[in-house]
Amino acid sequence: MKRSLLPHRRRPALVAATLAMTALILSACRAGPDYAPPRPAGLADTGSAFRRAADLSAKAPVARWWQQLGDTQLDSLIDRALRHSPSIAAARAAVAQARADSARARADLLPTLSASTGYIYADLPSRGGGDDRTRFEYVTQAFDAAWEIDLWGGKARAAERARADAAAVQARLEDAQVALSAEIVRTYVALRARQASLLLIDRRIALESRIGDLESRRAAAGTGTRIAVERAARTLIASRAERAALDADRIILRDALATLIGDGPGTLDDLPDGGVPLPPAAVAVGDPAAMLARRPDLKAAERMLAAATAQIGVEQARRLPNISLTGLIGIGGTGLDDAFDPPRLAAVALPRLSWSFLDFGRSAARVRGAKAGRDVALARYQAAVLAALQDAEAALTRYGATRALLGHAVADRAAATRLSDLQAMRARAGTVAEKDALEDERQALDAGLAQVNRQAEMTIAYAALAKALGLGWVADDAAPKDGAGS
Repeated sequence: MKRSLLPHRRRPALVAATLAMTALILSACRAGPDYAPPRPAGLADTGSAFRRAADLSAKAPVARWWQQLGDTQLDSLIDRALRHSPSIAAARAAVAQARADSARARADLLPTLSASTGYIYADLPSRGGGDDRTRFEYVTQAFDAAWEIDLWGGKARAAERARADAAAVQARLEDAQVALSAEIVRTYVALRARQASLLLIDRRIALESRIGDLESRRAAAGTGTRIAVERAARTLIASRAERAALDADRIILRDALATLIGDGPGTLDDLPDGGVPLPPAAVAVGDPAAMLARRPDLKAAERMLAAATAQIGVEQARRLPNISLTGLIGIGGTGLDDAFDPPRLAAVALPRLSWSFLDFGRSAARVRGAKAGRDVALARYQAAVLAALQDAEAALTRYGATRALLGHAVADRAAATRLSDLQAMRARAGTVAEKDALEDERQALDAGLAQVNRQAEMTIAYAALAKALGLGWVADDAAPKDGAGS
């Protein structure tokens, strides 16, 4: 009896093993095209922008570019923002979700195993209605497994797509860090410019008050005119209005800065005043190819293209036959002791073949849709590359222009200051009217205001350049090892 049972027990396992081995051999050839990163269009033309820009270095740029501004207060604010900003927290949560989806897709390649234990007890009355009763109990414990064999590599393509999706979401987190660091620098610099301008405006208001008093005394003495008095009064009113606008901007920018770092309005009210930070004399930009590799938005677009390419294989595999294996090993009987009796071991193996060979074009339509999705992703990637190149070109040109404009503003302020000093000396010597000396001093203050604005413009252009180069993201140590490719 035992000799006749053993072959029947081994036969399902032998069939299952044969099917599994065949499936593994067939699945070595995956459905769909293998992904190859595209060559970015327009890359060969980017060298001109880098050659035209002045004060730029071919050295590799610094990732934490804001530290080149030499402002420890700014460094602290950006560090706080990268840790606590709600937008960064949301992006990190999206990364965690995408990684979980990728892990699930990889797990779909493996069998599912489960265990169960059951106990049934029945105490039923006899059919005749007498005292005799039917009692029955059954105990079982079993292990079962199910495996949908990845015969054509469809599940492998799905895992490939999930990895690419996770890498794209990771790149979006990096892009959010790039945008946030650049926006904090822009807001911070604008705030510092308002603070510095307010100091100069206060000096100009005091000076214009002196000019108004002088004109009033001259008019009272008969050596001046009422027109000059009114003109001085209007100038003073305009300066006070300008100061009110600057002060409002200062409060708004300070609250905006607090929001960017993840705090509420008013939390930076005790932020001390400071000057406008300036970029280094030479800014490292590297080379165009490295720039493209750094920009997170381009990495996200390229990973989305990889995901769309993998989706073609997923849809093509769905058109082909599918094999799944279900197996069960269990022990059972009519008593508790039977659940531990090896001779009562039972095994079941159920291979299953399914194939939707007649679906009236549904599968073919899905494949065509996946290919069109790949073409859309490719076009979006190429558009993102061209937009990045234009962004870099514009940022480089703008930064070079702002450096030149700042140089002119510095020279103008220096000339205005020298003229003001000379006129003050002549006024003390009595060779020029005091009013003329005060007017020249006012013009020197206006030149100082212009210089402050040019300084802010240059530093903001430096932030825009860093953003165009894809700088400002912080590497995440928890990133998946296979997230960079498919």
